[in-house]
Amino acid sequence: MKSENIVAISTALGASGVAVIRISGDSPLDVAEKMFFPLEKLSVRDFEPNKMYVGEIKTDKFSDFGMCVYFKAPKSFTGEDTIEFHSHGGVAITKGILEKALSSGARLANNGEFTKRAFINGKLSLSSAEGLIDMINAESVSGVKAGYSLYREKLTKKITSLQDKITEVLASIDVDIDYPEENLDKVSRETLVENLTFVTNEIEKLLSSFKTGQALKNGVNVALVGKPNTGKSSLLNSLLHYDKAIVSDIAGTTRDVVEGSIDIKDVRFNLFDTAGIRESGDKIESLGVDLSKKILNQADLIVFLLDLADFSSEDQKIFELVKDKNVLVVMNKMDKGDEKIENNINIDLKISALTGENIEKLKDAIYDKTVGEGIDYNGDYLVEQRHFEALKNAKEKLSFALSMVDSVPLDVVAIDIKDGWDYLGEISGKTATEEIINDIFSRFCVGK
Repeated sequence: MKSENIVAISTALGASGVAVIRISGDSPLDVAEKMFFPLEKLSVRDFEPNKMYVGEIKTDKFSDFGMCVYFKAPKSFTGEDTIEFHSHGGVAITKGILEKALSSGARLANNGEFTKRAFINGKLSLSSAEGLIDMINAESVSGVKAGYSLYREKLTKKITSLQDKITEVLASIDVDIDYPEENLDKVSRETLVENLTFVTNEIEKLLSSFKTGQALKNGVNVALVGKPNTGKSSLLNSLLHYDKAIVSDIAGTTRDVVEGSIDIKDVRFNLFDTAGIRESGDKIESLGVDLSKKILNQADLIVFLLDLADFSSEDQKIFELVKDKNVLVVMNKMDKGDEKIENNINIDLKISALTGENIEKLKDAIYDKTVGEGIDYNGDYLVEQRHFEALKNAKEKLSFALSMVDSVPLDVVAIDIKDGWDYLGEISGKTATEEIINDIFSRFCVGK
């Protein structure tokens, strides 16, 4: 099947040392020979694959001195013949080279079309492509590692091994149906129970890793909550190491949610300094309080801040709102002394947002209450919501099949088993719909 040549700028558009313009398809050499003129006395068609050649990249309006490399199918990222021009960076240069390629037999690539072609040509699985976009979009080291694990096919290999177990079950059922005189029914049922029990247990392990996987990929949302003037804004500034929020002795200064992010042990933590929660006759402040309560309900962790010298019934009311959530109770303003406050709230940590005392201990506590100790960044964690849903559906189908194995014919049980296999295939892409595939690749930039 012929594949038209596509072209795009693969590096960020702007002033830089080097820019890369990529062409992939059935005949990118046809395009390259109209644009690139090597210093060596040879034709572009004589290029040795995977070798850089120096020469002139000529456009209709100017020339640039750069390099060209040819990747021969199937040993390329897309699995097709591919040409890359490495030019000097700059908007005018890269746009000029792109325009020349477009007028020389290529069309502009769609979002993620290079990676989509790699998937279609069997160079990577669908989940690997998702790992690649996760790496590109990652804002933390843990996000890069989680994406890389997915990109390097760790999940796909795991899913494939589980599908192989299910295939063994389906094969034994088929043999039993085709050769009833052999009386293989008992063997088939034993194989079914053994394999499907193993598969459902492995799926459950993956499902249980989703919360940690999401934290590694997207970061952890932490809400700083408390009544007005307990030092939430000062704490945010102290954690960020710069003044993000306005600090004032006037209660109700923070009327909106102020955000900032930090990395703790390579994991991204998104901090939300909320408006002090209290009853207020000020309409604007009340809106801020309502927003604070919404953030509170969505947070992975709540840091409930108390004032060492000013504990009141307001604190108790707020504690009632958060006590059943993942909460870290922190007593602020320890620089003012070490008073004993009569209350029935257990304090996890005392700090001073003003002086920075115990702020590092607070970071450790935030990490331990969310990500947890002893995490293996190279472990098998589920990071995509799509994968979570597919695995959940697969487990549901396979568990139902297990529950019916002793009460219905095996050919009936096989229907749910096959559905479970199909749900697992959605992760690797073996059974993914065109809609799912197009949605995933639409998230990529044009040059990838």
